[in-house]
Amino acid sequence: MLAATRGAIRVPRCRGLATVSGNLTRDSKVHMNNLEDHSFINYKKNVENLDIVKQRLNRPLTYAEKILYSHLDDPEGQEIIRGKSYLKLRPDRVACQDATAQMAILQFISAGLPSVATPATVHCDHLIQAQKSGPEDLARAKKLNKEVYDFLASACAKYNIGFWKPGSGIIHQILLENYAFPGALSIGTDSHTPNAGGLGQLPIGVGGADAVDVLAGQPWELKAPKFIGVKLTGRMSGWTSPKDIILKLAGITTVKGGTGSIVEYFGDGIDTFSCTGMATICNMGAEIGATTSVFPFNNSMVEYLNATGRSEIAEFAKLYQHDFLSADKGAEYDQVIEIDLNTLEPYINGPFTPDLATPVSKMKDVAVEKGWPLDVRVGLIGSCTNSSYEDMSRAASIIEDAKTHGLKAKTLFTVTPGSEQVRATIERDGFLKTFEDFGGKVLANACGPCIGQWDRQDIKKGEKNTIVSSFNRNFTSRNDGNPETHAFVASPDLVVAYTIAGDLRFNPLTDTLKGADGKEFKLKAPKGEGLPAKGFDKGQDTYQAPPEDRASVEVVISPSSDRLQKLTPFKPWDGKNPKNMPILIKSYLKTTTDHISMAGPWLKYRGHLENIANNYMIGAINIVNKKANTIQNHYTGEWNGVPDTARWYRDHGYKWVVIGGENFGEGSSREHAALEPRFLGGFAIITKSFARIHETNLKKQGLLALNFKNPDDYDRINPEDEVDITGLESFAPGKDLTLVVHPKNGEAFDVPLTHTFNAEQIEWFKAGSALNRMKNIFAEEKAAGN
Repeated sequence: MLAATRGAIRVPRCRGLATVSGNLTRDSKVHMNNLEDHSFINYKKNVENLDIVKQRLNRPLTYAEKILYSHLDDPEGQEIIRGKSYLKLRPDRVACQDATAQMAILQFISAGLPSVATPATVHCDHLIQAQKSGPEDLARAKKLNKEVYDFLASACAKYNIGFWKPGSGIIHQILLENYAFPGALSIGTDSHTPNAGGLGQLPIGVGGADAVDVLAGQPWELKAPKFIGVKLTGRMSGWTSPKDIILKLAGITTVKGGTGSIVEYFGDGIDTFSCTGMATICNMGAEIGATTSVFPFNNSMVEYLNATGRSEIAEFAKLYQHDFLSADKGAEYDQVIEIDLNTLEPYINGPFTPDLATPVSKMKDVAVEKGWPLDVRVGLIGSCTNSSYEDMSRAASIIEDAKTHGLKAKTLFTVTPGSEQVRATIERDGFLKTFEDFGGKVLANACGPCIGQWDRQDIKKGEKNTIVSSFNRNFTSRNDGNPETHAFVASPDLVVAYTIAGDLRFNPLTDTLKGADGKEFKLKAPKGEGLPAKGFDKGQDTYQAPPEDRASVEVVISPSSDRLQKLTPFKPWDGKNPKNMPILIKSYLKTTTDHISMAGPWLKYRGHLENIANNYMIGAINIVNKKANTIQNHYTGEWNGVPDTARWYRDHGYKWVVIGGENFGEGSSREHAALEPRFLGGFAIITKSFARIHETNLKKQGLLALNFKNPDDYDRINPEDEVDITGLESFAPGKDLTLVVHPKNGEAFDVPLTHTFNAEQIEWFKAGSALNRMKNIFAEEKAAGN
């Protein structure tokens, strides 16, 4: 149920943990992980900062607030107002996946610094296409992407960054297994970075320019979030799993209900399931627009840390549980949502959006009513969201039950292990054989179909069909490039059930199947273990540590490469209010980052801005003709693709704007969705509202991210109009700008525009980008030092 939200609501502190053992004290020096000898947990400093903030605020704090405020760059002077202040923070770690790392590292190189100032890693997981099998697909990816992998490996070695080679696994699983720890603040260049919230960490997805700030030793800026408390009571049983908590929550909040907020879980129910189950919930919190999600430190996390070789961290965290790693008694949330785990049933969300939530008991009727394709064509389990040992063991138990009745997969079935450690462990324990005997195909330890890296061959583009996955995101065309694929998101348990039944109407809680002997039977509820009884098998060693001698390492980028390209700084603002700008496109309905900068086959150009700019807005729907990538040139009248028209405007000296709707830029953290319009000559993106990461990315690249003060003004503007933006000579925080609209026929009229720029972000705009501004500051400091 959704509790009243008018006032802040007080909640009790969560339960305590077991007694601390060993010789650790609160002053002990404990490594953040087992792979680096230069990074240590700073709990003592965190608490010192927190004490300063608590004296200033004089109120109880939520757990997420404690982590945030304990990482403030200036705890004494920082203004702290929820939903208003811009916080300057010092994260403990930066992580990048290979698709976003290319541009982040290229930007870092252009800053001219010798080494990263914050512990960092790069993970090769996005560029491996699912086609045949894990080993074959990995071998092909290494060959096709050799240039990029060599660049990333050499840059990591040069700048003191840990490098996880292709085949290691998905970034979020590697972080959970090796780097995440309670109380840490981290950023990652992927929208599902919040996965590590399942281990009591505050992990936040960002664009590459944000990562560059932290890598360069600069404080990182985040608008002070509001806090949504989700109270879990009771205990799950039967077919219900942690995935169903977030699927239900997405249905309550919608895809933008968490925007500007951190989701913090509390209540007795949080102590009833696994750490990896919590990670699943936090991972998919990105689908409601949340800044991040987090669970307070508890015994499930201790068990997971112990199982992954980090017992010392677990013991150290216990020493700080009461004053740092839990919410204060009486902490207040801006909104509280209650979910009773006793009555929670499995959900299936979709198609086309992750917040269309349908309980399994109603799917039979809803699917028929909506006219969704009822035959399930493919079942897919794994990905960064649901590839834990527990997920795999539960899925295997269902398959083994079906096997006793002579049944195999009725649909195509794929398994994506989240990491080499999970893959090796489930191979040792027999689950991989169970999946293969069932008719499944085991893919590489990579993102694969979840992000569109799927060479799907069983249907033709345009064929209407249904797939069910345990992934997190199901936007139109995301998985297979087919806009007619109805993608549904569910737990691995339900995915396997649908794979056996082959019918979207099937409810394993109530419906029967016919075995090979012709007899009716019901599938048994899944059973699994949160952690492997024999411990984890780490599998192949896929980690490259930075060498001690980094001076001799060279990072080479070929001038003729079509995969990598050195960056040219963007030009600063010319100091003038732009006049008579054409509208490149007025987008219709939802415009996600998949629409703005498509992934899939375009991932190979993530390090080459000129080439990847050819996909700018090619998935967005033009309000004029309701078509994608077909717009009219304002000056020539010719119809062409969006990037082609944008280049024409740029090359002929015309700045341009984009008009968009609600939650513009929802989805991925990919900063290419902001780099591309800047590269193509864009000046402003004007919308009803933005998704958090995309808005920040636009600002970082020197673009104006502006909102209609009255959302209805969106309807007053026609794509053939020309527009001015006035007020930039006195551009200031909280001060509206004005859009002067010149209709093709009729008198000009003014439209007020709001923005969320603070003083520093305005300097980014004036300098041409945040990177330009940072380089200017470095130059000024160097000059002053001389």
